[in-house]
Amino acid sequence: IFEELAALGIDAEPAVYDEETHDEVRAQLLQVDGVLVWVNPLQDGCDRLRLNELLREVATGPRWVSAHPDVIAKLGVKEVLFHTRGMGWSAGADLYASFGDFQTRFPRKLAEGKPRVLKQSRGNDGQGVWKVERASSASGADQVCVREAHAGSEPRTMPLDRFLESCRGYFDGGAAIVDQPFQPRLRDGMIRCYVSEDRVVGFGHQHPQGLMDPADMHPDAALGKVMFPADEPRFEPLRERMEAAWIPELMELLDIARSDMPVIWDADFLYGAPNGRGGDTYVLCEINVSSVFAIPDQASGAIAVCVLRRLEQRACAVTQVDNSQV
Repeated sequence: IFEELAALGIDAEPAVYDEETHDEVRAQLLQVDGVLVWVNPLQDGCDRLRLNELLREVATGPRWVSAHPDVIAKLGVKEVLFHTRGMGWSAGADLYASFGDFQTRFPRKLAEGKPRVLKQSRGNDGQGVWKVERASSASGADQVCVREAHAGSEPRTMPLDRFLESCRGYFDGGAAIVDQPFQPRLRDGMIRCYVSEDRVVGFGHQHPQGLMDPADMHPDAALGKVMFPADEPRFEPLRERMEAAWIPELMELLDIARSDMPVIWDADFLYGAPNGRGGDTYVLCEINVSSVFAIPDQASGAIAVCVLRRLEQRACAVTQVDNSQV
């Protein structure tokens, strides 16, 4: 990315953020024209609350920030699966806005007999993402088998009430839990669709190891993520659907202008049930905005071009303001 920026005449410098270096990074960011941000929502017991305050301050001046915390709050949270369910890409997503709502309605979903996947609002690396299904019990009590999505998680059987209580903290600060049906084709892999603003710039394909028993994993799971350019033929139907329909509709529903869309973001898709012609369908798993990395090699050039456009747009806007004050 640094090389591509330099090729366009853009001087870039790293800013390594930690809460202990908050003031130092603040002084650095106030001296630049734009900021590209890659920081996990949760990391080693820390969150982004203090950083987000800093980024909002930085963005109030002549600088632009990607991704802006207010855009992340719309686009990069699990609730987007529920709020965009009318687009047809999030397969029966539901939302529990309070712990009481969760206690009342989630057991009814489980009673339908199919496994569900619960997702806390913010997280990464499978934290707070659970596969939940009913388990048989000799005592007749409601038991569930649960498995968290982070690597190495083992399935556990416990009373349903105890599991519900363990999720209470996910509602802190007005957060919510999103609920989706478990996708039976998880073994077939996940497609990560990388996007710069509103254009697809690459793909990654991998076989998630969370939520699955090792014996059920695809033989290619050990290969990790394999990157592809945006014109990869096998993903052409998904790219066309994203650019022609889903991204424009997403921007309209969430009220995000093209100039405010992240310089780089991604949407993760699982394979849904084949359509009537035997072709693949896609189910949105999540959208990542906070820390989109690694990326396909081809995406670096698209990022640099987008950065240059943002700098030129911001310079033009500042000039217009200055002229209006003369």
